[in-house]
Parts: sequence; structure tokens; C-alpha cells
Amino acid sequence: MNELKSWHNQTIGAKVVEALQKNNFTASYVATKQEALDKLAMLISSDATVGIGGSWTIKEIGIDTLLEERGNTVFNHNKPGLSPEESLELRRKQMTCDVFLTGTNALTLKGELVNVDGAGNRVAAMIFGPKKVIIVTGINKVVTNIESAMERIELFAAPINNKRLNRPNPCTVTGECMDCQGPTRICNVTTVLHKKPFSTEIEVIIIGEELGF
Repeated sequence: MNELKSWHNQTIGAKVVEALQKNNFTASYVATKQEALDKLAMLISSDATVGIGGSWTIKEIGIDTLLEERGNTVFNHNKPGLSPEESLELRRKQMTCDVFLTGTNALTLKGELVNVDGAGNRVAAMIFGPKKVIIVTGINKVVTNIESAMERIELFAAPINNKRLNRPNPCTVTGECMDCQGPTRICNVTTVLHKKPFSTEIEVIIIGEELGF
């Protein structure tokens, strides 16, 4: 069964890499998160300033820890113990860093990146600002089209993110998006990268494992 899954992951991964390249993104497929970690360590120079968007995939790979241990300046607003003011300042610094690291909520077979954000800082940095953006995603984020991307976000990504952030929104009870209207809603900004924005260097790494949510 593992061989069959590996074959399918690699086949779909190759298809999405080709689609991303047609959309002017730099893209590659690796089989494991360890391979992704090794690749990221080579792509990011030791003197680069690095911003990290809100991404469980990045945390699972462990690149945030590796970068800090080797001496990179890392702007990570997700670190525990930060005040709201400190977190906001780090988000702003992410907009002008050398490298911005993030995941994606969904990636279509046509090579489109679909994301929903609360404040908009993550998707803003994905589009314009940092010198280089590296998007890392597990194969579980690959979907057929934009419509299925939104379905994935509403059924999986949004409820689990709300639960992780301890937001008192209806999806933390129902397990699915209820299109809530309260002040703690985190689904406020939706973006689709159909093609690479012409002023931003973007590289996408697809990993043949289930990562993030």
C-alpha cells in the first residue's frame, strides 16, 4: 500500500509541478519533509532575514528551529509569549524580509494557490514585499480546482485553525465553516494566485506527505 501511495503522490506531485511552472512559478517535488528541510536549508542563506507566516506545515518541517539555531534573523509572530504589539511588529517586518516562508491552504491541479487569511499579512507577503517567497505544502493540499479548494478550506483548514487559535467561532463546535459574522472571525481575506506576480520571486515545494491542515 505504501508503494501505491508513493506512486500516486509522485504522479500528482509531478503534474502540479508542471502546472506551476507553466504559471511561471519555480516548483519542485520531494518525497519527504526531511528532503524539504534539507532543500530549504540550502535555498536560504545563513545571513538572510526570514519571515514565517502562520503555517503548521513550516512548524512540522522544523525549518524555523533550524534557522534560529544557525543564526538567521527570524521574524516569527507565532512564537509564544509575544504581546499583541510585538506580534504585529513582526508581521510588518515579514513584509520586507529577504525570504518569506509559508504554507498554502490549497493548491489546484492547474497550479493555482488558494488561501484564506484573517488579518491578510500572510497573503500580502506572499504577493509582494519580500525578496523571495517559498511556499511549502504537503500533497494533501492538492485539489482539483478553485471550488474544491474553498470546500477544503471550509471543511478542514478553517475549523482546525480556529480550534488551534482557540477562537470562539461556530466552526469549533460544528467542525465546518458556518460563515460566521463575529469579531473573532479569521476568514476575512481570500486570494488566488493564478500566475506568479511579476515582481515577486516565488518557489513552491510540494512534499509527498500529509502535512498541515
